[in-house]
Amino acid sequence: MRAAPPTEATKSESIPSDGSAPTWPRITLVTAVYNGERYLEETIRSVVYQGYPNLEYFIVDGGSTDGTVDIIRKYENYISAWISEPDKGMYDALNKGFARSSGEIMGWLNADDKLHTKSLFLVSSVFRELSDVEWITGRPTWFDKLGMTIRVGEISRWSRYRFLAGANRYIQQESTFWRRSLWEAAGGYVDAGRRVEGDFELWVRFFRHAKLHSVDTLIGGFRMHGDNLGLQDMERLHRSHDEIVEAELDRIPHGKALKFLRSLNRGVKKIPGVRYFSWRLIERPAFGWPGPDRPPVIRYQDGKWSMT
Repeated sequence: MRAAPPTEATKSESIPSDGSAPTWPRITLVTAVYNGERYLEETIRSVVYQGYPNLEYFIVDGGSTDGTVDIIRKYENYISAWISEPDKGMYDALNKGFARSSGEIMGWLNADDKLHTKSLFLVSSVFRELSDVEWITGRPTWFDKLGMTIRVGEISRWSRYRFLAGANRYIQQESTFWRRSLWEAAGGYVDAGRRVEGDFELWVRFFRHAKLHSVDTLIGGFRMHGDNLGLQDMERLHRSHDEIVEAELDRIPHGKALKFLRSLNRGVKKIPGVRYFSWRLIERPAFGWPGPDRPPVIRYQDGKWSMT
């Protein structure tokens, strides 16, 4: 594994303060790109300049015709491998990268987004210290076109049933990492037939096998700009989300009741008190409901990660 550039990547220390030298688990990160020269270099630098010692980083280019390949070649000594060939879209490219990967921890970073400073060490330390945690996401953050952090969102406690009932559809992909065991349990792929909602469909499958833990910290962020595919047709995106959820509700217990709550919440979304009451219904074990399924938030306290 090639090291990050020594001129900008300093020697990293363990987050724990006991002086021990940890063994950092391998992290697989994949970036899919097509004609992404405008932001790609900043994306790559946010990864390789962290100096994470056990990083497996693949860049999969879809046959770009701009300066993308020149940027990749500039950093090829600091990434594990890259290819440039026609593909069937972003998720097809991601599957190519993940298919050749071996990391215990996995994630992807789009070619216009960024990781926060030393976040790979942070992600690694959470998974290393909390062996029962399969899937994490940090506070959602947003960058502007210049790469400045312009917004930090609230921390959420995620619930499969609340998610399927429509409480929140946005798990920020750039801030989300998971164990390979979860990836394999969920089928080991991102749906390449989708345009921009493949991450949402993957989260639905992940929820079948594990609870999503929020970490009260910054991991990655989404860059806001006019060319972003995910922002170009939000109405279509939401329709696709609804179709994915409806299909999932057809296969699970309580699916009909959750469909009713989804319909109810669309009708009363401007009446917060009623809407939030319906979410609380899901967490009551009466009437055959599954009861609370929101795991505690992970926070760094007293020199270690703990759930609160």
